[in-house]
Amino acid sequence: MMHPDAATSSDRHPEPPTFRQALLFWLKLGFISFGGPAGQIAIMHQELVERRRWISERRFLHALNYCMLLPGPEAQQLATYIGWLLHRSWGGIVAGALFVLPSLLILIMLSWVYIAFGNTTLVAGLFYGIKPAVTAIVLQAAHRIGGRALKHKALWVIAAASFVAIFAFDLPFPLIVLAAALVGHVGGRVAPAQFSVGGGHRAADRSYGPAVIDDATPPPAHARLRWGGLARVVLIGALLWAVPLALLAAGFGWQHTYTQMAWFFTKAALLTFGGAYAVLPYVYQGAVSHYGWLSPTQMIDGLALGETTPGPLIMVVAFVGFVGGYLQAHFGADLAFAGGALAAVLVTWFTFLPSFVFILAGGPLIESTHNVLGFTAPLTAITAAVVGVILNLALFFGYHVLWPHGFAGGFDVVPALIALAAGIALFRFKRNVIQVLAACAGAGLLATLVR
Repeated sequence: MMHPDAATSSDRHPEPPTFRQALLFWLKLGFISFGGPAGQIAIMHQELVERRRWISERRFLHALNYCMLLPGPEAQQLATYIGWLLHRSWGGIVAGALFVLPSLLILIMLSWVYIAFGNTTLVAGLFYGIKPAVTAIVLQAAHRIGGRALKHKALWVIAAASFVAIFAFDLPFPLIVLAAALVGHVGGRVAPAQFSVGGGHRAADRSYGPAVIDDATPPPAHARLRWGGLARVVLIGALLWAVPLALLAAGFGWQHTYTQMAWFFTKAALLTFGGAYAVLPYVYQGAVSHYGWLSPTQMIDGLALGETTPGPLIMVVAFVGFVGGYLQAHFGADLAFAGGALAAVLVTWFTFLPSFVFILAGGPLIESTHNVLGFTAPLTAITAAVVGVILNLALFFGYHVLWPHGFAGGFDVVPALIALAAGIALFRFKRNVIQVLAACAGAGLLATLVR
């Protein structure tokens, strides 16, 4: 029998994960990261903070706040950041790459089935059940993140104001982030207790126990700011961008589809403040209206695929690239699949490369700001604002799922029942995302077949 004074399992300091253990986890995450950025962040919090205790709540949120400031997919960047903290640059590269690769491979195959056979009846039935489930998943994520982040009245006000700003006034996400940062900057000076990360998360830290990277754990040697290291990362990143682009321009010409895709998605990668939904109108305008790589209907179907596959939602760019490359058939009709797959890989490379540079170059600076209220207060306010934006996203999903043809087209009862069942499974019975998605997909397919 354990002695009464012996430490419980939650009090013991966990062993640091080996590189192999971390690699297996990042690979698993790449296949289960459904639910968009909110759902993906919730999964990482549950696995890394609550269950495995590889990183403390406060350090997790500190990294998340930085990733939310960056253009690009914040969940993928957060995985890169934590992987980098644990196992240096290669740890970050592996974590970030494995977050994307499963989604890329799945989307290439689904895109091929979609474009080559054109039979989407089965897929439509599955999507009919998955979309209301995704709505419930996003709502649950807003609840989880809000419960952790909104510890003071001022942060609740910021969350409510951000929701009104984006829902009622359709203000751009970067403007909401900037306004929240300014409020946090002023609030950190006027009422520091309201914007202090530490005071709001101590109870959570105690409930999870000590972590490998705990609140008081000093940054490892590789995470300390060195200007030479920063310059080296920026230089390598610039070469990894410029050399492939130059080879494409030299081999195919500047106006070729592949070269234009590389250039277009480089610009898109630098405009994705606020996540995928902030940049989708830009991608739609360029890929459909300007370049004609795919039709409006194909773009909408691609978005549905992106919503219901693991990985960042911005991976819809892989669908755009595949369809554009497949239909152009630059290597001949017999090699259309190869042409589409190459395009999908190219756009993925140019879309995600900046994210790795931002994390590996900026991480050491962020690690030096844990207890600097002048830095953390604006980020705390930004986290509160993001809760309001996530709630708006849930309502956006709900509207399009429950009123697929607009309010004039009537209310669709079946998705409402599926969303309700998904919500009960998530909130009441604590079922995981995979189980909920699988059950709802089956329900949607059954409802489609019996109509």
